[in-house]
Amino acid sequence: MVKKILFVIALLLSTVVGCYAGKMSTSLDLMNRDKGNKLSDVDLGDIEVTTDNDIVNILLVGSDTRSELGKEKYGRSDTVMIATIDKKHNRLKLTSLMRDMDVDIPGYGKHKFNAAYSYGGPELLYKTIATNFGISLDGYAEVDFEAFKDIVDEVGGVEIELTEQEAQYLNTTNYISGKKNRNVVPGWNTMNGAQALGYCRVRKIANVKGTNNDQGRTERQRMVMSGIFDKVKKMPMSKWMDIIDVVLPNITTDISNGDIIAYATDIVTMGTTEIDQYRIPVEGYYSNGHSTTDGDVLVLDLPANKQLLQDFLFEFDGKTETTTESAGEQ
Repeated sequence: MVKKILFVIALLLSTVVGCYAGKMSTSLDLMNRDKGNKLSDVDLGDIEVTTDNDIVNILLVGSDTRSELGKEKYGRSDTVMIATIDKKHNRLKLTSLMRDMDVDIPGYGKHKFNAAYSYGGPELLYKTIATNFGISLDGYAEVDFEAFKDIVDEVGGVEIELTEQEAQYLNTTNYISGKKNRNVVPGWNTMNGAQALGYCRVRKIANVKGTNNDQGRTERQRMVMSGIFDKVKKMPMSKWMDIIDVVLPNITTDISNGDIIAYATDIVTMGTTEIDQYRIPVEGYYSNGHSTTDGDVLVLDLPANKQLLQDFLFEFDGKTETTTESAGEQ
């Protein structure tokens, strides 16, 4: 889910490079390093993947840690996104991969996409993405619920518009933690961390754009992500460092400090803070289905979605036409 807050943090880091170089290096050490699951060490065997030296793709994972208690080492991935630094076209991109996609998970057969992380962590998730979509990845980061709530609170909340049905649903269910936080209203709200997190998890109620189910959920996540970034852009750099220090201890990554600084420097050089957004599967290229083992699933036109994802990540320049409900949305 929007726990993929690492993308926002990367953008913040890109601006403080140089101004706070020493401080940033110290702050980066606050992250948890996963030296045993480096994506660069994953053996993809004969899986063919598309790669480009001018395109950096970072896997962003938000796992449902509630599933971990005595059951699964990793928990199912509540959200998976790909954050892309496209130096070829000077674009920043964010792609949601919907968790209910019916895909081949190496060694396990057909299952929902979000099962890959619980079965084998970052390594199997990478192999699953590579197997189905032919995408190379340059690193990963996992962010937990607390990091997401903390950053929303640190920026003073995010501005989110709710329908009457959404407001009622959020106030009468446990999606928002803490009864004192269940006081949202129809129209615009300045949501705190608990409220924004609950909002991002809703699936069964249509959002202000009329989208529901997992499509609406991932759309909510991108709206909150954009809202956070809009708030951060207006804050002084000194405050950015405070945000970074709060969030980084809740991030686990295989990306080295040197690579993070290099990526941040690339973003500075590109000179853009706009984010192109995308979603897989693309509207019109999947159908609703049912699996005897996993229940309701999204049945993909896999060749089409594979090509569309590769086109967006490696070729989309902000000008050419792209098939999706949200490509180019910022």
